[in-house]
Amino acid sequence: MNAVLAAWNAASEAEAIEAMLACCGAKRWAVAMVSRRPIADAIGLSAAADLEWSRMGESDWLEAFACHPRIGERKAAHASAKSAAWSRQEQGSTALAEESILAEIAEGNGQYEHRFGFTYIVCATGRSADEMLTILQRRLTNDRAAELLEAAGQQRQILQIRLGKWLVE
Repeated sequence: MNAVLAAWNAASEAEAIEAMLACCGAKRWAVAMVSRRPIADAIGLSAAADLEWSRMGESDWLEAFACHPRIGERKAAHASAKSAAWSRQEQGSTALAEESILAEIAEGNGQYEHRFGFTYIVCATGRSADEMLTILQRRLTNDRAAELLEAAGQQRQILQIRLGKWLVE
């Protein structure tokens, strides 16, 4: 068994929840994950994470989204230190982006939040700032219901990547 997963299985409930909240800021999801302990391996962890995420609803999704900084920013107000560090890593390509692209993203972030009422969520890992801007512009054409589902799908991808990072720390 993975050492991190073994330690998590044996951790207090509060410590285990805190570890899951770094991967996804939805408290109900984190509690559901902890209630599934012990989890035997990374495959089981990933499957449990997807199953529990599929059981979440809009309020859970919005809670998770609020734990992400806007694309191009460094820290969300509700993010743990671990989550903030992962966000900086995931959005690393924005550090190399042209100012004009960052300005367009900032403007788009504002339009997005005004239109949908939540932070633009995109799985930034491996994507350039240009790609994230193009995705943002496309998603601004969605209706709220479609966008909420797309954002929840992006959050699912992010939490899976973060679970993988967590397992190797």
